[in-house]
This record gives sequence, C-alpha cells and structure tokens, in this order.
Amino acid sequence: MASRTSGKGSQSTAGPSKQRAGQPGGAAKKAAAKKAPVKKAPAPARRAPAKKTAPAKRAPAKKAAAKKAPPKPAPSPTGGVYRLARACWLGLAHAVGALFRGVGRGAKNLDPAHRKDGLSLLLLALALVIAAGTWSNLDGPVGDLVQLLITGAFGRLDLVVPILLGGIALRLIRHPEKPEANGRIVIGLSALVIGILGQVAMACGSPGRGDGIAAIQDAGGYVGWVASKPLIFTVGQTLAVALLVLLTVFGLLVVTATPVNAIPQRLRQLGARLGLVEVYEPEPVAEEPYADDWREQPRRGARRAAPEPDLADDPDAIEEAALAKRRRSRRTPLQPADRPMDAVDVAAAAAASLDGAVLHGVQPSPLVADLSSGISGERDEAQDTSGRPSDSGSVPPARGAGQSGAERSSSGPVPDFTKAAPEPSGELPARAEQLLLSNDITYSLPSLDLLTRGGPGKTRSAANDAVVESLTTVFQEFKVDAAVTGFTRGPTVTRYEIELGPAVKVEKITALAKNIAYAVASPDVRIISPIPGKSAVGIEIPNSDREMVNLGDVLRSAESVGEDHPLLVGLGKDVEGGYVSANLARMPHILVAGATGSGKSSCINCLITSVMARATPDEVRMVLVDPKRVELTAYEGIPHLITPIITNPKKAAEALQWVVREMDLRYDDLAAYGYRHIDDFNAAVRSGKLKPPEGSERELSPYPYLLVIVDELADLMMVAPRDVEDSIVRITQLARAAGIHLVLATQRPSVDVVTGLIKANVPSRLAFATSSLADSRVILDQPGAEKLIGKGDSLFLPMGATKPVRMQGAFVQEDEVQQVVQHCKDQMAPVFRDDVTVGTAKKKEIDEDIGDDLDLLCQAAELVVSTQFGSTSMLQRKLRVGFAKAGRLMDLMESRNIVGPSEGSKARDVLVKPDELEGVLAVIRGETPS
Repeated sequence: MASRTSGKGSQSTAGPSKQRAGQPGGAAKKAAAKKAPVKKAPAPARRAPAKKTAPAKRAPAKKAAAKKAPPKPAPSPTGGVYRLARACWLGLAHAVGALFRGVGRGAKNLDPAHRKDGLSLLLLALALVIAAGTWSNLDGPVGDLVQLLITGAFGRLDLVVPILLGGIALRLIRHPEKPEANGRIVIGLSALVIGILGQVAMACGSPGRGDGIAAIQDAGGYVGWVASKPLIFTVGQTLAVALLVLLTVFGLLVVTATPVNAIPQRLRQLGARLGLVEVYEPEPVAEEPYADDWREQPRRGARRAAPEPDLADDPDAIEEAALAKRRRSRRTPLQPADRPMDAVDVAAAAAASLDGAVLHGVQPSPLVADLSSGISGERDEAQDTSGRPSDSGSVPPARGAGQSGAERSSSGPVPDFTKAAPEPSGELPARAEQLLLSNDITYSLPSLDLLTRGGPGKTRSAANDAVVESLTTVFQEFKVDAAVTGFTRGPTVTRYEIELGPAVKVEKITALAKNIAYAVASPDVRIISPIPGKSAVGIEIPNSDREMVNLGDVLRSAESVGEDHPLLVGLGKDVEGGYVSANLARMPHILVAGATGSGKSSCINCLITSVMARATPDEVRMVLVDPKRVELTAYEGIPHLITPIITNPKKAAEALQWVVREMDLRYDDLAAYGYRHIDDFNAAVRSGKLKPPEGSERELSPYPYLLVIVDELADLMMVAPRDVEDSIVRITQLARAAGIHLVLATQRPSVDVVTGLIKANVPSRLAFATSSLADSRVILDQPGAEKLIGKGDSLFLPMGATKPVRMQGAFVQEDEVQQVVQHCKDQMAPVFRDDVTVGTAKKKEIDEDIGDDLDLLCQAAELVVSTQFGSTSMLQRKLRVGFAKAGRLMDLMESRNIVGPSEGSKARDVLVKPDELEGVLAVIRGETPS
C-alpha cells in the first residue's frame, strides 16, 4: 500500500512543478506524456499475476482433500475361493466351446456323403435304442427316458416307432442321391401317424388327463390325445373319426407318391403283380399287331388333305396345332427291334409303365401290357410294324397294315422316282452297337405349360422419350445435322435410329460416343454404323427398366412352334423385340463364352431344356461334360443321356475320342449305303428301303442326333490340351453330316483355350459380357462383347452372318428345369453305353522318346506319384542320377501329363493321383491299361 501511495504522490507533485517551469518545459511535457502510459502499464500486469496465483496455491489443498479414500475393508476369507472357482469354470467353458467349435468346423468341411451316412447311422442307432426300450424292459435311465418320451407320446404304437426310424435310415443309405423326396416322406408319415393315433385314442374310449397318464399311454399316447380331443370337442365323435380317416389316407398317398385319380390303376397293378387280379385284354389280330396305330394313319392323312383354317390371327391356335402335330409324329411307332428283351429293356418298360403311362394318362405300350399281364415279351418274328412315314411324297410307305412279311416280299414293286440306294457290296463295316432305345415304349413330350409365361413386353416408356430429347440436344450443341427418326425397344437395350443430313460423315456420330454416354447418364453405349439393311446409324442404350425373357415364351413363339426339328433351341429376344431361336443342326457347332456371371450357365440350361421339351431319346442323345461338378447335376438320369454326366476332365477327353470313333462308324455306314447325310440314311431305314445283306446278324435302325455339350472347355484344355484339341477339331470338321453337333462353353476365352484350329471350325458364336476387348476379339473376331452389360446380354453371330445380333438371353428357373427333368425321368429310364469313357487300347509310340530309360522312367513316375512331389533334385537323390538325367525324366513325365510344367525353383504339380498309378505305368510301358 505504501508503494502505491508514494507513486501517486510523486505523480501528482510532478505535474505542478513541470507547469511552473514555463516555456522551456514544452519538450519535458511531451516526454512526460509519453512516459505516463509506460509507468501505468506494469501496475495491472503486476496485479494480474497476484489474482491468478492465489487460487493456484489453494487448488492443491482441495485435490488432496478429494484424494482421501475410505479405508479398505478387511479381506474376506472366502473371496479367494470364489475367484478360483469362477476362473476354473470360465476356463472349462472356453475349453468346451473351443472343442465344439473345432468339431463344427470339421463337420462343415466333411464330405456331404459322410454327413448323410452319419445321419443314417444316427437314426439307425436311435431305432435300436428305442427298440430295446419298447420291445424289452430296458433298465436304467435310458429305459426310463424311452418309456417317458416314446411310450408317452405314441401309446400302444410305440412298438412301430423303431421300425419307422429303421426304414428311414435304410432309405437314406440306399438312395442318398434322392434327397428331394425326404420332405415328402416325412410329411406323409407325420400325417399317417397322427391319423392312426387319433383313431386308436378314440377306439380306447378317448381317455383324458383326469384318467391318468397310464390310461393315455395305453391308448394313443399324447399325440393321439392331442389329435382326437379337439376334434371331438368341436365337431363330435362321428365326424372326428371321418376326418382322422381322411388324414390317414392322405398320409398314405403322400408317402407312396400316388395321386387320387391313380388309385384304381395302382391297385389293379398291385393285384396283377401279386397274382390276385387277372388282367383281361382284347385278343390281338395276327395281321394287325398295332391296329390302333394303323387306324390313326388314315385319319392323319385326311387331316393333311383337308384345307386348314386360317390361323394367322390366333397365335394360341397356331401353337396348339403345331404342338399336336409334333406330338403325333413322336407317337408314331418306330420299327421294333427283332431281338429278345434284356434287363435294361425290362427295367425301362416297367419304369415307363409305372411312372409315365399311369401318372400322365398315356396308354401303355404292348411291351408294358405284356409285362403287367405276365405274357412273354417275345414277339413273333414274322410280325412287323410300319416305320415313321416320310415327309416326302416320293418315298411311299413300304409296309401295309394287313400285310405279312411274305405278302410284302411277293407284292409288286412300288413306284419310286428317287434314286435307288446302291446295294452294299462285300462285307459291311464292323459295328459293335448302335445307339438304340426300346422302341416299344410310348414317350410323351413335356408340356410347355411346365415353363412359366412372361408378361407382354413394353414398346415405349417415359425413359425412352427422355433419351430422345437428350440425343437431340447433343446433336444441336455439337452442330451435327442429324435427327432421331425412331427407336426399337428390346428387353435390355433400346436402339435409337439416327438419320444423317446431307454431307454429314458417319464418323461424326461415332466420335460423340462419350458425349452421348454423358448426356444419357449411361456408361454402356454401343454405336452401330450403319444398321444392317437401313440408311441409319444405331445407338444402343441400356434400359433403366430391364425385362426378363422366359424360355417358355421363346418356345411358344410362332417361329419355334412352326419348326418341327428336334434340335431347335430357344435363345432369347433381340433388340427389336423378336424371339430368337436357332437350329443346332444348321449351326452346326457353337461356341458360348463370357465372363463369370454374364449368363453363360443360364444359356446352357436353356439349350438342354429346349432339347428335352422338343425331342425324344430316340431322336436326340446327349453327352454332358461338367468339370465344375455343379452346373449340370440337375440333368442326371434323364433318358436322353448316353452316359452319366462326366465330371472328370480325363474321362471327358476319352469321351471326345469316343465321339470321334462314333463319327467314323457313322461315316462307314453312309459310305457303304451311298448316302451323304444321316437324315437321308434314317429316312431310308424307316421306310424299309435299306436291309442288311443276307447272312448278316446286324440290325439297321435310325441314328439319333448326338449332342455333345462341354460346360467348361478351359478345364479340359488344362488337363489334356493336345488330345482335347485334336478331338474337337476332328469332330467340328467332319461331324455335321453324321448328325453330331458340339456346344463348347468357357468363361476364359483366351487364345490358349479357344485356339485358332477350334475357332476355324466352329462357325457360330454366342458372346456374353467379357472383361476385355481381347476376349471379345477371340470369340467374335471383332469388338463389342466388352460393352455388354451382363446378366444375359449377349451377341449372337450365327454361321454366315457378318455382324452379330444383340439379344437378351432366355432364362429358365430351377424349379422349371426340375419339372421337365422329372417328366422325362417318369417316361423312361436311361440306357447308358459302357464304352464312352473307356480309353482306346492303341499302343503308344514311346520307344523313340524313352529309349533305354524305360525302367528309370517307371521308377521316377512311381516315386513322384506316390509322394505327390515333383522335384528334380528328389529324383537325383532317390534314383542316384545326375541333373541332366533327372531333368530329362521330368520332361518325359511332363509330356505324358504326369507332372505339370516347370515353375522355376518350385516343385512341379503332380497331375496323377496314387490310385491311378497302375494305369500310368501301363501307358508308359505301352501296355493296355486295365
């Protein structure tokens, strides 16, 4: 305080003294005026720290007071034991959880076949335990549990529960490939058991909870009590019995897969097989073995002669008429084979009778009638039937309805203006077996109603008008004399037609591709300059509202229905809104390629489904190659297959070699009888113009078309590129006239998969969206596929076309495929050939390559295959050879597809499994592999 008062006093006294100084003190006044603020400024600066430091000195005291904690309680004597027990429990829980997680991961990675076997064995073990608890007095907790659960739930019928579980387990073991029927059987058994237990409970007086547990167990158990009591309370006892009987009958029908309308036929068949019912049939006339079929032919001829009504305005009438015509032609009886029935024919006929003829309302064939009535299936050798009538008027029927074989031979020659087939001279070519089916079985084609119908396609939308305005604006901004004259809307893209003014180059439109894409907010713009057949430039722009194209609509179109060829397949819908279908016989081979997810698999499904919907197994047989193992499994067991679906790439290469041999045998027959195409040969066989020479035991029958579908060509080219390429080239060069057609599909259209030789002989191409311009050039030999938008958007380039057609591929759902496949399976069982996947027995020329190193090569192959380790240094150590010799042995094994190519310092991949070692060694030695 003293310092502050003294300062003030000095400042106040200084002022008067300076004023009294007079004039000379002016400078002193200015100096005093300048110094005054300097003296006043430090005062607040000194006071401010004093205010700040005061709370800072008191803060530690408050913190120290706040940090004072309450005194700790005394440790409990049981706290350590509790923590120890808790830690042990958590450790045990973590260990058990880790154990179960490991078991779960192992079960997830387990083979599906082992999982199914485990479920079957578990049900069988459960059946044994329940049988021990119900059929005998099993002591212990297990017996008490069985008594409580099984006897309490099922009552008097607890003795049947082990039998049901055992039956289900045996079915899962015997038929693991049919899981789709498990749900049906479980539902049927549940309804059957509930209905029976309800009736048992009502027959025992309907005991209730007041009567005690023992009374309920002596009746229908708790299941019967729950099934009967609500019905008795709501509708009365009489109506409850009727409802429970209906439930029992429903469960029995579901378990046996029997429709209600087929019950009488099934009962008659069961009685006939047990010998309880005698099936009476009209006595056949000796001269007319197939009288009904012969009576149909004059009516068919009358229909053809009658003028057909004008059906141009009724698409449904056109569809129905063409379908009826095609089905009638399928039902015409083929020339029966004069050979005794074997086991395959009997099984196929029985399958067709039981599942096809009964369930689908088809009259059973004479062979099936003989099987069901116990009559011998052998026919009289003199009995014969007519072949399929030829469409050409120059080839009249060679057999009459009432003519026997002797009468036909003695009758006069039928006038024929066609060139007669030359008589085969000398021995016929050796033919082991033709692709035969049992011609006595009536085959019904699947109805197109199994395929879903789609809605009508749009022809115009607001989005199209907006795009037209945007295009017009772009042309005006860039001063291009062009105008939008129209557009055609497809399911995926719309093509806008641009008409150019005079002296306007087409390049001006193509140079605006990026600007047009920017204006319409779409990155996928494809410019066609010009549109084929029009004086206009096309701009294809994707639709914002895409439409799905159903396969059923394509097969119902007028183009598809009007064509009777069995190899006509539905592909999709083009940019102009028209349905696109193609005849595989005219292609004659097609390459289908595209990136993953672009629609290639859907296209393959449409091809196979189209063939199944339009062709019988007598007309088309198929060889399906599926290295992916999952794409074509839905078609396993269809009668069109000539061999089970091939999933092993090595067996696929052998199957292609079998196709080459089959092609050569067909050409031998064509050359021997003087025909140039398999259709002419088949027509001559059906009309009876061709007969084998005297003394020959061979039968002549029509050749079916052979369709080979390879789902992934890249996998085959990786395993055996040389053999696969040679077989494909040979087939594509020569197989057209032999009725063999090839469909190659791949998702890796590179030059090492689709080689130049393969492309040169596959004229038809179908390209889906690709990932690069190079892939588009490999497929189509031109750009365009890299600009497709995927999901079925494709470019179809048929044989002879110069520019591809853009279209949206058809789509068929899985349930539709299953229905068509099931219909085909119900009609006929497949008849497989055993020699399709069997390699040739030709001895390989290995002496020049191997020389004197045969023993060393066999030792090296055995060492590499058994250890599954392809290393040159290992061969040096184990065989005690030098580096050059070991390298030569490795090269010899690489040339025989035992090891893969060299990858530098890494060991080579071994391509042969240990169980295939014997065959590999036999091939190296030049022997026939066993």
